[in-house]
Amino acid sequence: MPFPTDPALAPLAELAARAQTLRVPAGTRLFDAGQPCPGFPLVDAGSVRVSLMAPDGRQLELYRVEPGEVCVVSATCLFAHRAATASGEARTETVLRLISPADFEAVCERDAVLRRYVMGLMAERLADLMALVEAVAFQRLDQRLAALLGARGPQVRTTHQQLADELGTVREIVSRLLRRFERDGWVALGRERIDVLDPAALQRVCAGANAV
Repeated sequence: MPFPTDPALAPLAELAARAQTLRVPAGTRLFDAGQPCPGFPLVDAGSVRVSLMAPDGRQLELYRVEPGEVCVVSATCLFAHRAATASGEARTETVLRLISPADFEAVCERDAVLRRYVMGLMAERLADLMALVEAVAFQRLDQRLAALLGARGPQVRTTHQQLADELGTVREIVSRLLRRFERDGWVALGRERIDVLDPAALQRVCAGANAV
């Protein structure tokens, strides 16, 4: 849902048309937890990963911002006038435009349709975050890994470290689980690539059967 074609987001698109276009390489940190939000990002191409970081350096991916999607952390911080509660990093080379905090606040104050639209998208993202909290709190790690692979298969282009960051754990545990999945014939491991061979088996793991 690109911003320029969505009527509800037309005011933001108008502001974005006047904003400077930024092209950043993968790994660029766009905002940090505890720091003021630099603005409201509109992603034109690429992907931004929003995550929490533990004191020991482990990360837990909260969600990704793709073209046409709203960054709930940025929106919440700008609405509430508070520091960012998570960090944002470009997963790939990313093209975006940054609407200043003052412009974002002004356009939301004068446009009730836009304000309701953004709040609705924030509510949808919050539901996703609640599902993530439930998974982290109540599901085994093997179930969460199986669910992630099943959702992204049949071929998942990623590293073990990236999977660990998404799941909020360490690479060694993810690698051990993947090797067990491979020994059981459920996946085939390659260089920065995982082929899902038996999605039904992964689904059984998600349901609590065949836990490793």
